[in-house]
Amino acid sequence: MTIHPSPDDLDPDAVGRHLDSEAELHVPFLEQAAARLRDLALYGDHTLARVDRILDLGGGPGIASCLLARYFPNADVVTGAPSPTLLARAGARARREGLGHRVRTHRVDLPTDLDALGSADLVWAGDVVHHLGDQQAALDALARVLRPGGVIAVAERGLAPRFLPRDIGIGRPGLQARLDAAHEDWFAESRAALPGARAEVEDWPAMLARAGLVPTGSHSFLIDLPSPLDAAPREHLYAELTHRRALLADRLDEQDLATMDALLDTDADTGILWRPDAFYLAATTIHTARACTRR
Repeated sequence: MTIHPSPDDLDPDAVGRHLDSEAELHVPFLEQAAARLRDLALYGDHTLARVDRILDLGGGPGIASCLLARYFPNADVVTGAPSPTLLARAGARARREGLGHRVRTHRVDLPTDLDALGSADLVWAGDVVHHLGDQQAALDALARVLRPGGVIAVAERGLAPRFLPRDIGIGRPGLQARLDAAHEDWFAESRAALPGARAEVEDWPAMLARAGLVPTGSHSFLIDLPSPLDAAPREHLYAELTHRRALLADRLDEQDLATMDALLDTDADTGILWRPDAFYLAATTIHTARACTRR
């Protein structure tokens, strides 16, 4: 999944719409991940007889919460996030899907307010830990809310989305690689500026083990939408490129900025809304671990 700035840094409505469109593209992967978590939690080693309570700490628009509610029909799902706007979207989605009685929202600042959410049999942390300065301390806190035998799923990094050929016929070839490099530099600086920021080797299974959990594996899920793209993914890519054009303007040279402007031209056939060569390919990695049955 794309690594976004903290919702506090951008217009909340724009963040909500962008996360909504991204999550819609990723529904097939989320369904596969939910099914895999169901098999791991309930059937993997028969540690849990049932899952009664789930915490979704991804801070997204509620798609993951609703899917988890469907794959675990006995469970109540609590969606926790710092953004009231995103929580409102999550609540509205749950009501539209007839899950409002089982999916509830709570405003929390992570990880300080985590204890207020109570314990859970399953914790989903989708692209949230990297927003916290001390990632190991965040995993330690998440481990503490797991009930004995409970499972945590941490979605972090994977492979950044690819959506353009190396040579797109305008500007210098390799634009996407340069965008990725500039984004990595921005991300490193942003993480270093977080409160309590601490450098960490991002070996997620090892970090989960240090939190007192038993790692149960990592699995990557592919999102593959070949060209020619339908309208919805094109509109998502237009929003993503608009965001990157603003975010990385001082990190790109004039030629690359001109190429970005051509890609964002809504009337030209060079634009991302019309190009026949645009595609969407990404991979999200989920790291899972289980709490010991005796704690």
